[in-house]
Amino acid sequence: MRIRAALIATILPAVAAAQTPLSAIDWLNQPPPRGLPGTVLMEPPVASDALRPPVEVAPLERLALPVGLVSARVTGLPIDLWRGSDPAELAALIETVPVERSPAMQMLLYTLLLSETRAPAGGDSADLLLLARIDRLMDLGAVDPAQALIQMAGPTETRERFRRWFDATLLTGDEDRSCAALTVEPWLSPGLAATIFCTARRGDWNTAALLLETAHALDALPGPQLDLLDRFISPDIYDGAPPLPAPDNPDPLTFRLFEAIGERLPTTALPRAFAIADLRDVAGWKARIEAAERLTRTGALTPNLLLGLYTERSPSASGGVWDRVAAMQRFDTALNTGSAKAVAKTLPKAWGAAREAGIEVAFAEMFARRLAAVDLSGRTAALAWRVRLLSPDYEQAARAPHPATPRAPFLAALAQGNPSAAEPPDARARAISTAFAPDVEIPPELRMLLDSGRLGEAILRAMALFDSGRQGNTSDLTAALGTFNAVGLQDTARRAALQLMLLGPEQTP
Repeated sequence: MRIRAALIATILPAVAAAQTPLSAIDWLNQPPPRGLPGTVLMEPPVASDALRPPVEVAPLERLALPVGLVSARVTGLPIDLWRGSDPAELAALIETVPVERSPAMQMLLYTLLLSETRAPAGGDSADLLLLARIDRLMDLGAVDPAQALIQMAGPTETRERFRRWFDATLLTGDEDRSCAALTVEPWLSPGLAATIFCTARRGDWNTAALLLETAHALDALPGPQLDLLDRFISPDIYDGAPPLPAPDNPDPLTFRLFEAIGERLPTTALPRAFAIADLRDVAGWKARIEAAERLTRTGALTPNLLLGLYTERSPSASGGVWDRVAAMQRFDTALNTGSAKAVAKTLPKAWGAAREAGIEVAFAEMFARRLAAVDLSGRTAALAWRVRLLSPDYEQAARAPHPATPRAPFLAALAQGNPSAAEPPDARARAISTAFAPDVEIPPELRMLLDSGRLGEAILRAMALFDSGRQGNTSDLTAALGTFNAVGLQDTARRAALQLMLLGPEQTP
């Protein structure tokens, strides 16, 4: 047999060389047709001269498909938002830019992360930037958008993408989809525990039990994980057994397994992404409300969903979250009646509840429009005006009569994009007013980024400056707001400045 194989290996190349080369495309071997007609112009020529048209040259890496959930036409951001920037620096900025204390910066970051954009050129930049976007969405608690973004990009292209997709589906209750993909492509598995879990979820309990026995025999998994999987695969054996000790830092698979065996872990001390699991019906009403408030604080949840939870049923207890629920329900009922007296009575308590939960801007988005239709007076009218300034309808509120307070004229002018029309009441207001001046100077480092087309990086660095300005560095505040205005983010600049003026401790209109 070896001699025969050697002869074949020797003869085949010689035979192949003696044959006429074959084309992979059949029609290339056919003779050209004869008697073709000459060129026929069915329309007048469109070229005015014989000069070569301009040709743009770009590296092939820049032609990668853009990825995002929101069209660039909707966000107003260009598809090449990240052009020219170093992918590693972009990933670091996306990971660290502070936005938790500014709803306007949160919304801007979501816009950057979800907009349809193309990664900068160079090697693995596309995946590096994509994974950074996904990780920050998860950090903010926006698990559903993170899952959707991975699915759009292709969750089974790499193990790193699949791992993030698997974690997201475990938290949203959509793990059957990722387990189905893992069954088809087992090389993607994040680990043996995931394989055992997905094998069982797909209904093959015998194979899952065999894999678990193998893991026991080889000590392939940590002891606590083996104990957890034992109860998941063979629940009847452990019926009546004492609960397992709660892990200090569970991953989504561990969390899901504890839920599956009936020992659900509380999410309040876990990373924010775990709160999304409490929005499902498996959690109690109180846990769902607290999770919704937690996610609303970072803009990961639509305010109307929180309002729906607040008004789902009547609270059966008092104190803490139940007092907030009662205050929100009374205020919502008062607005529905249209009674100015009822609104005036319930607004202060509802606003206090919103401040206690840290959801003032969400409160404004929930109630501002209905509040504008109620004729109030005195301190309640001033509070209602303040709420309206925090809503997307801030400019319309600024045109209405405002309360006679020292800060009100400046706030009204700021909401209309012209803060210099009023006297700034303090140093922060002066820094804001300077930022809206036509001749405001952009810091040289940001100007250099803008001049070189690195728009996304410039915005991220301006967001970092805004956080510094929020903490008292007025020059950084001016630089950040001035940059936002310069790149066309006037709405972000106004809302960020208004929130800064209205949401500080003891701030009043």
